[in-house]
Amino acid sequence: MAGPRGNYRAERVAELIHKELAQRLRLEVKDPRLEPISITDVSVNRDLSKARIRYLPLGGGEASEMLQEGLDAAAKKLRGPIGRALRLRHAPELVFEFDEQHDQAMAVSNLLAKLSREREEREDES
Repeated sequence: MAGPRGNYRAERVAELIHKELAQRLRLEVKDPRLEPISITDVSVNRDLSKARIRYLPLGGGEASEMLQEGLDAAAKKLRGPIGRALRLRHAPELVFEFDEQHDQAMAVSNLLAKLSREREEREDES
């Protein structure tokens, strides 16, 4: 049964890529286009050929085109070293994507908090 084991391996590789990438971006990449980012999620497909890295700029805000270009350049430089560090035969392609889901989750969370406050206010008035 390769199914469940394959998923576990992809999850484990994603976790290791997350740790390795966070360290290497902070310490090794000296690109002036890069600003500090928070890696919010790393997912790897089943055959380990592609790793999608979702990120947010630290301090919030939107990702600039310049930041994305810097991350794309860093991905090309870091693919080999990360593959070697994780002892993978074929290093996955690193694809950086701005994490829009995080902003959507925050909006839903804020909306739920607002509805909860309004509900409490109505109960207090009764």
